[in-house]
Amino acid sequence: MSVSLPVIQPLTCKKHWGRSLQAVRLGVTALFALLFALMTCASFAQAWPTRPVKFISPFPPGGSVDPLARLFAARLTDNMGQQFIVENKTGASGSIGTAFVAKSAPDGYTFVFVFDTHAVNPALIPNLPYDTLKDLVPVMLVGTSPMAIATAQSKPYQRFADVIAAAKAKPEAVSYGSVGNGSLGHLTMTLVQQAGGFKVTHAPYKGGGPMTADALGGQIDLAVGSVAVIAPHVRGGKLRGVAVTGDKRSAAMPDVLTLSEQGFPGFSALAWWGVFAPAGTPRPIIDRLNAEMAKVLADPATRKQLSEGQGMDIASSTPEALQKWTEGELIRWTKVVRDNQIRPD
Repeated sequence: MSVSLPVIQPLTCKKHWGRSLQAVRLGVTALFALLFALMTCASFAQAWPTRPVKFISPFPPGGSVDPLARLFAARLTDNMGQQFIVENKTGASGSIGTAFVAKSAPDGYTFVFVFDTHAVNPALIPNLPYDTLKDLVPVMLVGTSPMAIATAQSKPYQRFADVIAAAKAKPEAVSYGSVGNGSLGHLTMTLVQQAGGFKVTHAPYKGGGPMTADALGGQIDLAVGSVAVIAPHVRGGKLRGVAVTGDKRSAAMPDVLTLSEQGFPGFSALAWWGVFAPAGTPRPIIDRLNAEMAKVLADPATRKQLSEGQGMDIASSTPEALQKWTEGELIRWTKVVRDNQIRPD
């Protein structure tokens, strides 16, 4: 039995060989182009920054965002040999400064430090001048912190059960302050009231300072604010911690029980701090800043300062983790705002 093999003509061989050589040349060219692009990007990121970098703080001095931005600006200036500066552009729950960054050139020289209001503003503020997920790219989730619920020493509330009992006995007679309509404190207490079947009266303030002053003076029964604002007064004995809103106790107030420990299993509502850049900012720059910020957060003195001073649990996340976190917070708090028809001050 014989098998006939196809005969390949010399001309056909030349044609196929020519095509193969051409494909190889194109492949080599593409490979070199890719390698050149990668080397250029790496070199670009290593050279960055070549001029001062601007951190926008969308809140005024005195809160938790401004000192955090200034801490990073000082440390990065020392570590990277280029100046990092903080500029305050405040108002509208941080959306004015955030909008400025969203519309800035994506060249790696403008970033924004945001607070938890970042995930509430899209539902709370009509015609927000930027798309939270499309116009900004994440750099790092710096950290999280539970909210603290506290009362003056002159008030009778020892635990959160006492608050619930008083509110059920006399609905809306118990008052609490937050830093404004739609703030995390307001939204958290809205959820807790629904879960616990009681009702208290909300007193919105323009900031943590005035709210805390009224809590200290007994003008309101409860203050609901960041651990950074509340904890110093609890440690000083002027306020009594009633609860914290995280899934674990705060290192800044270790004796204060979580809401989860007081009849609300699994409940967690966290303040958070993150850094974003304008959409289109080169990824090598995002990665470089993330790595440099991680070095700052790895310093034991910095970790202690943020943990004890602001009650922060350090996250030091990847950009992707911040994106996922933001998406989850947007979904959760948008539902609360819309279901309860909450409007800004």
